[in-house]
Amino acid sequence: MTAVFQDPIFQDETKAREALEAARWPNGVVCPHCGGVDKIAKVEGKKQSHRPGLFYCGMCSSQFTVTVGTVFERSKVPLTKWWMAAHLFNQGKNGVSAHEIHRTIGVTYKTAWFMMHRLREAMGSAEGLEPMGGAGHTVQADETYYGNSSKRAKHYRKGHSHKSGVIALVNPKTGEARAFAVNKATSKVVTEILRKNVDRKTTLVTDESPLYRKAGYKKHQKVFHTIKEYVNKEGFTTNNVENFFGNFKRGMKGTYRFCGEQHLQRYLNEFAFRYNNRSGLGITDGERTALAMKGIEGKRLTYRPTN
Repeated sequence: MTAVFQDPIFQDETKAREALEAARWPNGVVCPHCGGVDKIAKVEGKKQSHRPGLFYCGMCSSQFTVTVGTVFERSKVPLTKWWMAAHLFNQGKNGVSAHEIHRTIGVTYKTAWFMMHRLREAMGSAEGLEPMGGAGHTVQADETYYGNSSKRAKHYRKGHSHKSGVIALVNPKTGEARAFAVNKATSKVVTEILRKNVDRKTTLVTDESPLYRKAGYKKHQKVFHTIKEYVNKEGFTTNNVENFFGNFKRGMKGTYRFCGEQHLQRYLNEFAFRYNNRSGLGITDGERTALAMKGIEGKRLTYRPTN
């Protein structure tokens, strides 16, 4: 066991539960059934039936613990191991494989794989967020394709090789990134994503790709990579969004190796979360882990096969 895992939240189930309560309810306990906050009491006593960390809500007469309504609900994995997995997940740029989680925290590979997908759900997505940018901001946009070689595709997909489109947006001023998995990056798809996610007053920065022509941004700067231009005459660049793609591709190639099409968006959410909460913005590994655990609410998953 490494020195970092000597922290009580990795060793003591009570400490792990209290840490999760602090992350989920920083302003006090909230009933997951009715949203009540005023008539909540901790259920205590010597009865064997009392679960540790049990609360009672006087507004809806229900009982609950911190895991109710979260990705951890009904999980048989101890919270200490969840904290360990979340920490491993958030201590580097490139993620961590299910095999490493399985070996390090002592769960089966299948359990480790499923835990990782639950944690990815906790990391959130761009759905429902306010548009990025605005007056005085730039947002860099770029697209790439992610897929598997025909050799791997033959093994996993019965000979069907497919590359999914990935569209990424990065605001250099705030350090925020968003990424989207699409079947194919077309002008229509790109325009829809931009209009939902980028304020129209923003200066949009792209390469010379024609995909962005119909988006309708009055302030649109282009960087012509075909002539080896990396900073245009006005000083604009797409370096930040390309760095995001670089981290994503290194992680997918070096750590995860294979990702089914149906799971790609979750992996993109994972890399966007770590990018948005990176050490370059002053966020420590521990703080990043706590932020990931804070996003557990309302995202319970049921098990599905990996392919």
